[in-house]
Amino acid sequence: MSPIQSSAHRAENQSPPFSGHNAFRSDPLLKDIAADMPRGLRADFETVGKFVSSIEAQDLARIANRSVPELRTHDGSGNRIDQVDFHPSWHALMRRSVSIGLQGSVWEGRREEKGFAHQARGIRFYLTAGLECGHLCPLTMTNASIAAIMAAPRIEKSWAPQVVSRRYDSSHRPAMQKTGVTIGMGMTEKQGGTDVRANESRAVRAGEGVYRLEGHKWFLSAPMSDAFVMLAKTGRGGEGEALSCFLVPRILEDGTLNGLRLQRLKDKLGNRSNASSEVEFSDTYGFLLGGEGDGIRTILDMVTLTRLDCALASAGMMRASLAEAVHHCRHRRVFGELLIDQSLMSRVLADLALDVAAATALSLRLARAFDKARDDPAEAAIARLMTPVVKYWVCKIAPSVIYEVMECMGGNGYVEDRALARHYREAPVNAIWEGSGNVMALDVLRVLTRGKELCEVALQSIQKDLGAAGPKTLDVLRACMAVAESDEGAGRLLTEQLALAAAAAELTRLGAGHVAEAFVETRLGGAWRATYGMLDSRFNARQIVDLLYPPAS
Repeated sequence: MSPIQSSAHRAENQSPPFSGHNAFRSDPLLKDIAADMPRGLRADFETVGKFVSSIEAQDLARIANRSVPELRTHDGSGNRIDQVDFHPSWHALMRRSVSIGLQGSVWEGRREEKGFAHQARGIRFYLTAGLECGHLCPLTMTNASIAAIMAAPRIEKSWAPQVVSRRYDSSHRPAMQKTGVTIGMGMTEKQGGTDVRANESRAVRAGEGVYRLEGHKWFLSAPMSDAFVMLAKTGRGGEGEALSCFLVPRILEDGTLNGLRLQRLKDKLGNRSNASSEVEFSDTYGFLLGGEGDGIRTILDMVTLTRLDCALASAGMMRASLAEAVHHCRHRRVFGELLIDQSLMSRVLADLALDVAAATALSLRLARAFDKARDDPAEAAIARLMTPVVKYWVCKIAPSVIYEVMECMGGNGYVEDRALARHYREAPVNAIWEGSGNVMALDVLRVLTRGKELCEVALQSIQKDLGAAGPKTLDVLRACMAVAESDEGAGRLLTEQLALAAAAAELTRLGAGHVAEAFVETRLGGAWRATYGMLDSRFNARQIVDLLYPPAS
């Protein structure tokens, strides 16, 4: 080989592979959040952090998203099988995530997680989201399904042990013959979408607690799940109709299919490793969850838990993406100088880091409220108001954060060889799934009009944790509330202001020092900013980056 050819193939100004570190150990904010948890849990987080950063795990994520699921409606003999085939990499990711309890650890009642169940699972979920989010979709629904299944004690008794089992079983058998199950969802229909009251699927009583369903679903999430939480109308037509909630098995106890005919898989922008489908069904049996007509009330508890996961996943993707960009900028030279040392770049990275830190702190603050809600009315109030607030803001900023991260890496970020492209395609789904931005804003307004005392509890908590910035921030929030009470169109304004204030409060409570101060002044101070990189020179951008993304030792 000639010297010219040899030189051309030497990559002397490329960052080394971003792997082999520990995603938990290298995240100071996450370690601070976990500091009060038992040592055994922190050891678990380190194990997860090591795995998700490994080359082997990254390969599984990459292959699972390249080898998309395939629908087989019939077998070679013409028999209807309605089966979706996944690449072994998908099953490997599922097996690993089920083994660490992402499908239901909050319901296990483990002694070491007492008081921390949602937070502990939240940290494991957040770390795993930085690896691959598609396989987390069915695990989110499986974990949340117990909240709906609990409305039917007889069903809960037989199904809950299967849900919380940490053994992944992908075999096509009746649920009660398996070592563990996953649960999907079927809520939306093509004529209504978010407006589930427009659903046309119907259910007729066939026995005690058993109904026969007929209809269609425009999105049946994770169609290879062992059962689905679904909505259908019960009643005799007219004004007496109401939505009820059902647990619908995919395979009946005798091994026959339960009438769910998959029409096609959705060709999605992101979430490629996971299957979403359209389905028609008739003579399909389901178990009633809750009372007739209580469908929306029953499923809302499940939806609340899925919204927490949407925020955690978005925060996890943002953290992993920005960590790679910081790594790149510490090794890449442009115009003879490392990118990290150039003021324009360091300010962009620091500005991004503030939002990612806020999203992380805010999501896990919500998980803490979930842990304490049963015994603390104030935390229950915070959980009710802040679930749509956190879901709205954290999920909504993810696409813009990850895009800006991509720009920091230039062409190296705009290729499929990096996880960044996968995260960017994935980012919008969490803002859309389980309630888009307007739905979240309407939910916040619902709390404002029907339970204003809950808002007051949350405001007092924010003021207390914010310290010196609390009184002025509260004045702004109360002004936003007054506007939103008379103008529904201001719902997004109120929701975003609540998110920013709560995030600032949590960063301050955590003792995040310079990071918290910079976030308070730039996000709550009304400064002009439309893109990232607008930090004033009085903030030490490089210090913020190094604090939140410490250089490898």
